[in-house]
Amino acid sequence: MKVALVDYGAGNLRSVANALRALGVDPVLAPSPAALHEATHLVLPGVGSFGDCMAQLQARNLLESIRHWVNAGKPYLGICLGYQILFDSSEESPGVPGLGLVPGTVRRFRETPGLKIPHMGWNSAAPVHPHSGIWTNLGENPYFYYVHSYFPVPSDPSVIAAKTSYGADSFAAAIQRPALLACQFHPEKSQESGLQLIQNFLLQTTTEAES
Repeated sequence: MKVALVDYGAGNLRSVANALRALGVDPVLAPSPAALHEATHLVLPGVGSFGDCMAQLQARNLLESIRHWVNAGKPYLGICLGYQILFDSSEESPGVPGLGLVPGTVRRFRETPGLKIPHMGWNSAAPVHPHSGIWTNLGENPYFYYVHSYFPVPSDPSVIAAKTSYGADSFAAAIQRPALLACQFHPEKSQESGLQLIQNFLLQTTTEAES
């Protein structure tokens, strides 16, 4: 297993790298397409804005490499912006196209009296298919750490892997397709639950690739 962390000049790389090392995996940084050639798994952590993320990935010639990777069915873990940019567009950056790999858009939380935006802190992620291997040893209602003002709305509800509510909005906390897992929360900041989820992703996708 060789895990590549996409480095676009931002993102929570150190925390994600430390989480992977805690699981016995020493990741490599991928600031360019060349760094992906020998990788078996791709992780894209993200912080910042949708538009800036897309611009930085474009500047590093990584957009087409990521599209090709996901379309080829290779293991991909998207975290926060690494989740959001999979979609067609975002209200955060009007006119900026996303990767377009998952149909749908990214919306901002609705303003509600007394509601703090961004959504920050611990919240649940209720699995849609709790018996899926990705949720092994996580229980029926695991909690993870969130920091975001926007959330994806998939056009196809069948890709939704977990749901969360905040204020007036119920949203897709995570999506899953074969070899792909993307989540709005930060598993690298979610202590034991986050490490378990990352481990489940790595084990499941490695097993599927070998079968």
